[in-house]
Amino acid sequence: MLRPLLDLLLPVDCGGCGVPGALLCSDCAVLLGAPVRVYPPCCGADAPVYALGAYRGRLRTALLAYKERGRRDLAAPLGAALASALLHLPNLAAPGGSRSLDADCGKRGLDYRSLHPERRGTGVCLVPVPSRGAAAARRGGQHVTLLAQRAAAALACAGVAAAVAPALRVAPGVRDSVGLGVAARQANLAGRVLPRRAGLPAAGTAVVLVDDVVTTGTTAAACVAALLRMGVDVPAIVVLAAAGCHSLS
Repeated sequence: MLRPLLDLLLPVDCGGCGVPGALLCSDCAVLLGAPVRVYPPCCGADAPVYALGAYRGRLRTALLAYKERGRRDLAAPLGAALASALLHLPNLAAPGGSRSLDADCGKRGLDYRSLHPERRGTGVCLVPVPSRGAAAARRGGQHVTLLAQRAAAALACAGVAAAVAPALRVAPGVRDSVGLGVAARQANLAGRVLPRRAGLPAAGTAVVLVDDVVTTGTTAAACVAALLRMGVDVPAIVVLAAAGCHSLS
């Protein structure tokens, strides 16, 4: 009953196309679909990369609005989309594909584990890709960590145990990667993505590295390498959008 009043007092526009009435309208929300494997040039086969959409058009506009233009309210729909995608992954998805988190979480008493008892006890730990300290300060915080937190909350709503492990940090001296080529990106990050011991995932937890956008995969590869040095295996990387020309499976 309060929703119409809130919409009147605090009107919202779609982050992708600007249409009033929803954080992400239905036409923009469908741009974030099931995860599709992509092949960034700097990511090896050991940690497959999955993207929910292509970094162009309205999806690019929405992600830039969230990341750079203060639309932190978009964390909720973007995080929910990320959670839905995670349920498609082999270690979480039920036979026949994943369910809709948005629809399921609105049903009183739903428990994902009771629907799929063969998945009881499974869970996931989301490790967000960190931003540079200066960038995070300018944006008002680690934006991928917030996405991961929203995704974990949506997974928990669907009955899947989920946690966020802020296990990584970027050392001082890293430049903004915009405009850098592959070799320059690799040199920029060499030895500068570091583990945070206090934030490492619990032993035996299924770990998924999450980010908003993948381009060359340099940052993701550096994150995976840092986690592997600490004995943390990363079976999958999931991002909201892939930029550039990546071959799809």
